[in-house]
Amino acid sequence: MANIGKFNTLPVIAKSDNGVYLDAGDLGEILLPNRYLPANCEIGEQLSVFIYLDSADRLVATTQKPYAEVDTFASLKVVQVNKMGAFLDWGLPKDLLVPYNQQHKAMEVGRHYLVRISLDHSTQRLIASSKIDKFVDIWPADYQVEEKVELMIAAKTDLGFKAVINDKHWGLLYDNEIFQPLRVGQKVTGYIKQVREDERIDLTLTRAGKGKVIDFSSQLIAYLTQHGGHSPLNDKSAPELIKKELGVSKKTFKATVGNLLKQGKLTIEPNGIKLT
Repeated sequence: MANIGKFNTLPVIAKSDNGVYLDAGDLGEILLPNRYLPANCEIGEQLSVFIYLDSADRLVATTQKPYAEVDTFASLKVVQVNKMGAFLDWGLPKDLLVPYNQQHKAMEVGRHYLVRISLDHSTQRLIASSKIDKFVDIWPADYQVEEKVELMIAAKTDLGFKAVINDKHWGLLYDNEIFQPLRVGQKVTGYIKQVREDERIDLTLTRAGKGKVIDFSSQLIAYLTQHGGHSPLNDKSAPELIKKELGVSKKTFKATVGNLLKQGKLTIEPNGIKLT
């Protein structure tokens, strides 16, 4: 069955002057307009398309990729506000509506807001909501320490950054463990640091111990390669400089350099480190 608000792989079943029709199962036949057709498209061909309602409230397919799909979060810009609500640019010709009753605070043109995209099953319309809390933490937090997760940076706090974990739970990244620039709406990979007894979740952007060194090793080698195989950074360099250049703590930098030295991939020179 095809899903509204998501990408679907559907077969071409007919051609018309306006485009081709796709078999969307229970949703019926859906038009893919000519401007989105791949070259030499033929009947029977399988196409990956996104389905939504166009400005005339007709189901339509497109090969354009929106900034987010249904049941996910995104930081989107308000391009218009009228009596219906706020309209967001989400990468498709028809802007995404946030009704007034779905706005946590009144939205303003030109500003970005973190929203959750949903399908109104009664109208088949895609809408967004900035009332994030009603979509988060409604499932049990079943995570393991050091489990890899996908994060959406949601807000700056006194302690660090709140983030949405796997589109399901709230988590917190602490300022003193962040070694890279972050912004609201950014998607990053993170790891579970701990799940507390009250089910609040602490996060980290890097694995602990040996895992952190393994992960950073390839990054350091790539950095050196891009800089002619050499860097003036060494164990005497200021932590702030290492953080600025490499996005890690000095402790991680030193441990990784030591590990690569043992492997024979680096050498220490009077003016820094060098790839062998």
